Amino acid sequence: MKNNLYLTLSLNKYLYGINTVYVEEVFNLPELTTISEVPHGIIGFVNLRGKILPVIDLNLKLGYLSPDYRLTDSIVVLKCEDFQLGMIVNQIHEIRELSFEKISTELNSPRLLVEQQANTNMIAGIVNFPDDIFILNEPKQWLEDSEIKQVLSLSKYLQKENYDNYDETQTHDSESLLLQKSIFYPNATLEARKVLKQRADHLRLPTKNQDFQSFKTLAVITLNDHFFGIDLEMVREFVEIHQVTPIPCCPAHIIGNMNLRGEILTVVDLRGLLLNLPPQGVVVGSKAIVIEVEGIVAGVIVGEIYDVMFSLNLQKVMVIPKTINTINEQYCQGATLYNEKTMHILDIPKIFLQGGLIVDEVI
Repeated sequence: MKNNLYLTLSLNKYLYGINTVYVEEVFNLPELTTISEVPHGIIGFVNLRGKILPVIDLNLKLGYLSPDYRLTDSIVVLKCEDFQLGMIVNQIHEIRELSFEKISTELNSPRLLVEQQANTNMIAGIVNFPDDIFILNEPKQWLEDSEIKQVLSLSKYLQKENYDNYDETQTHDSESLLLQKSIFYPNATLEARKVLKQRADHLRLPTKNQDFQSFKTLAVITLNDHFFGIDLEMVREFVEIHQVTPIPCCPAHIIGNMNLRGEILTVVDLRGLLLNLPPQGVVVGSKAIVIEVEGIVAGVIVGEIYDVMFSLNLQKVMVIPKTINTINEQYCQGATLYNEKTMHILDIPKIFLQGGLIVDEVI
């Protein structure tokens, strides 16, 4: 039984999954430049480190009305053989491991717009556990060959014309492409437009001008309505907890062992360590992040997984506000803002190696 990893994401209140082999990176929605005469579904272009990236809105390709865009939207960059394609999404969720046997090609879910002749070429199948996940086909099937050639031609044209420096009402060469800046996201406020432009300006910087050491990718989780960030380099995978066997004579934070594809995984609850709250144990639908630190592997119970690829600018990490006294600061590296709320960055090595999670007692 072959398993693949799928990045799950929300589009217009529906849940989709795409094989992670196609995923290159994720970033927050920037300002996009729109032009006339583009293939259906292509909503704009963005300069990604000197290369023009076309961006697609799958809502349009699937037959839905495109919702209003938001600053919290993201773009997932996909590799499509000889070109890249950006996909706008409303929210990134966890990465799930799925077997081919779980993916049904019978697209009979009432939530899918099959009866209304939506573009079913984009859907490879559906997974019905624990909720409907529509598995997206490989990106090259989202566009016709002629549309791919058109997108590639437009991207090369925009790169040649250095569109960032042109007036939005000016036309160029025989193709007569009219640049239409500011049409994308027409309902954005002035402040939102500033944020979009700042994001686009940052993405435009070539790799050699970016200090990647000042950025870290985090998984964002919640515990009792508190946001926490975990260094993604220490995250092995995201799993659902189905059955845990209690371990006698262990501290309260050691919930028990679970079988993870033949591997015995110890499940722990950090609430008592971080929040001075009693562990809540495992309930139906509980989730865990499998973390590995210096050879120590454990499953950490979480409330929700909000983001699996949050790019944190380390220069924006701040000292934990003194008004927040419910968090055990000794196990946090600092705080930052996430969706306008305070998020604490966990010191995972310290938690695992010095937080009392390791039990060396012989029973």
